[in-house]
Amino acid sequence: MGRTFFVGGNWKCNGTSEEVKKIVSTLNAAQVPSQDVVEVVVSPPFVFLSLVKNELRPDFHVAAQNCWVKKGGAFTGEVSAEMLVNLSIPWVILGHSERRAILGESNEFVGDKVAYAISQGLKVIACVGETLEQRESGSTMEVVAAQTKAIAEKVTDWSKVVIAYEPVWAIGTGKVASPAQAQEVHADLRKWLQANVSAEVAASTRIIYGGSVNGANCKELAGQPDLDGFLVGGASLKPEFIDIIKAAEVKKSA
Repeated sequence: MGRTFFVGGNWKCNGTSEEVKKIVSTLNAAQVPSQDVVEVVVSPPFVFLSLVKNELRPDFHVAAQNCWVKKGGAFTGEVSAEMLVNLSIPWVILGHSERRAILGESNEFVGDKVAYAISQGLKVIACVGETLEQRESGSTMEVVAAQTKAIAEKVTDWSKVVIAYEPVWAIGTGKVASPAQAQEVHADLRKWLQANVSAEVAASTRIIYGGSVNGANCKELAGQPDLDGFLVGGASLKPEFIDIIKAAEVKKSA
């Protein structure tokens, strides 16, 4: 199978330069499994990208939290994929539910963003996930499949994509999808990729979980067969992020 466990830390709109330096020094001092066991990517706000990239240990990588849908130009307030490449930022998070819900990013817009970012040489953490209302109405897979389809229609190189399944009702709420709930959606997503993209892409693409992941629940979640890592929000700003990275050992010993 050979899917390397992946742990992303989404710092969202948080931090001062002093706080960021402190987080980076905690990460730099941490004893964590080697890169062949876990790939670690942290995603600070745009204004701290260069600071973090320059100070962070070389075995950890940096992601932006968003980028524009096409080439830069007269798009005030946006940051283009080309700029991120110019700063040697290898990863970007796209389609996060906060941007879908608050800023109205549609499935098609996210698909276009993912395709353009990859075309410029970036690797993408592409986020999908359902709201509480959608889960309770039984349409979880319908929603997640539509979000994934909009990406799959535009992407040819899946080696550059990590899918992050983030049930919207579990983000920052303290509610966590149970390991069984998470595994069910991850397995269904993998089946969707197999049926609609290819068996090879389904077997090799990492599908990570996000939604109130913390030091207490990460090991049990990591033990699920189709769960290939985490996209961590609030806990990525705290020392327990190290414990979450170490949850990769569960896969190694499985």
